[in-house]
Amino acid sequence: MNQSSPSSNRSVAETVADGMRILWDVPIPMEDGVVLRADVFLPTKPGRYAVIMSHGPYGKGVTFQDKSEIGWYSLAWDRMVADYPEILEGSSNKYQNWETVDPEKWVPDGFVCVRVDSRGAGRSPGVFDPTSSPREIRDFYNCIEWAGVQEWSNGKVGLNGISYYATNQWQVAALQPPHLAAICVWEGAADRYRDGSRHGGIYTQFSKIWFDLQVLPLQHGYGGHDVRSKFTGERVTGPETLTDEELKANRRLPWAEEALHRVLEDDYFQDRTADLSRITVPLLSAGNWGGMGLHTRGNFEGFLGAASKQKWLRAHGDTHYSPFYRNEGVELQKRFFGHFLQGKDTGWDRQPRVQLQIRSPGEQFDVRDEQEWPLARTKWTRFYLAPESRTLDTSPHTGAPITYDATGDGVTFSLPPAKVGMEITGPMAARLVVSSETADADLFLALRLFAPDGNEVLFMGSNDPHVPIGLGWLRASHRKLDPERTLPYRPYHTHDELQPLVPGQPVVLDIEILPTSIVVPAGYTLRLDVRGKDYDHQLGDSGQSDAPHAMTGIGPFVHTDPQDRPMEIFGKKNTLHFEEGREPFLLLPVIPAKAP
Repeated sequence: MNQSSPSSNRSVAETVADGMRILWDVPIPMEDGVVLRADVFLPTKPGRYAVIMSHGPYGKGVTFQDKSEIGWYSLAWDRMVADYPEILEGSSNKYQNWETVDPEKWVPDGFVCVRVDSRGAGRSPGVFDPTSSPREIRDFYNCIEWAGVQEWSNGKVGLNGISYYATNQWQVAALQPPHLAAICVWEGAADRYRDGSRHGGIYTQFSKIWFDLQVLPLQHGYGGHDVRSKFTGERVTGPETLTDEELKANRRLPWAEEALHRVLEDDYFQDRTADLSRITVPLLSAGNWGGMGLHTRGNFEGFLGAASKQKWLRAHGDTHYSPFYRNEGVELQKRFFGHFLQGKDTGWDRQPRVQLQIRSPGEQFDVRDEQEWPLARTKWTRFYLAPESRTLDTSPHTGAPITYDATGDGVTFSLPPAKVGMEITGPMAARLVVSSETADADLFLALRLFAPDGNEVLFMGSNDPHVPIGLGWLRASHRKLDPERTLPYRPYHTHDELQPLVPGQPVVLDIEILPTSIVVPAGYTLRLDVRGKDYDHQLGDSGQSDAPHAMTGIGPFVHTDPQDRPMEIFGKKNTLHFEEGREPFLLLPVIPAKAP
């Protein structure tokens, strides 16, 4: 291996190893004078190549397998490769980073891989303002344009990565950088308010868990650890150490604090949410059925909202990272980018517009090709809530109200055990009529599947190993709908004003339940839970003992902050009403079998 020694002025170090020419800490100047740093993985043969780029705060010098004090990623890595040894094949795996591509699997196919530490993170100095702030996205734009004109670039830049490295693709693509040629958004939220800050207006503590665990220890200048790149020997958070006061002064208010105190969708959220109608580049959007807190909704909304004439949708199951790194996922990504960045005949012109992994009990998935979303042959079926029998059926029901304690397990309505198999694939919604003892109420909906033996059927999720088949949330005071964007199967709430309840007076609530896919076998039962608190599968903490948070079916997406949910408002009693002309129902996308 040939490697130059990094100098004190942060000159570029170069490595030739593992079939690649690697440039470490390449400077990318921004228009305001700040210089970001990137690692660039190149083919050893000089030439002009397609570029795959990622840009984010997780530290380009931290390997996926890192076992240091910030190396909890290694736990996920160990489990992933134990489940899927194929990921280890064809690579030394030592250049693996969390949620980004493995350059050893891409560079041999004629790609340049560029990893950028975003402003204020890792090796890049500057004011730290993550979560797709306007400044961060402008920097991303500048990095794309920088890569598009380098001597090793063919002028076509593609974006690829999971979660954070997917979410910011929506925003930067909406700015239309001239050298951006295609984006692969893998489990990436599209709406800063609705997809991870406030579910139905209810604050989720995910953002605080995420920031403290994954982001803060990688702020540029952080001195709480001495984690170094195993390639250059340099600290992953830059050469200087800042005091706690300097670090705090050098970052904007964390997303968690902003989301907690900003109850409505104001300019802060709007500035961090893409105008999807401005996205015109070729697009591959890949969502996870089990990623209901963050990694499902945005991929469907982004696919539908993007103005791209060439766009594809994929939906899969399993963990947050395995589908991206498995051979099938890598092959899919390479065919997409090979077509649009390299001009190769990869067969992508024959790729179905929609490809769904249809889910069945036992963690079984059947890949099915479709042409649209939602599916055109969907039988949108209303299943009405029956108050006396606590069942669901296709006839409207009236009857006496049902009052439940918001701190309890709520009310459950069940379909009879299926006589024949039934497939449900698509977005869902519920209409309830609700009153409260107080001026507000939080509604937590869970669509659940039970086997004939009475045990709940759970699936591996993106952030929890045991998730139900559907979740939905709504705060009653946020019930105002946008009439232009609301669809029967996808209510769209404005979140621009509060409409307090009058205690005891019922109101109609239309509640979005996130897209799902499930084949209900004969003898199995679907249930709808209506609750005043988070879903809990009642199995205890079913996560691993070393997991960074408890796992009870919703992963880190808990909604228990007392500032957002004071018990004197949200800990009382709610009532479901069953009035003639306003009968409550669950709307499900029943899919008839395709004609042979």
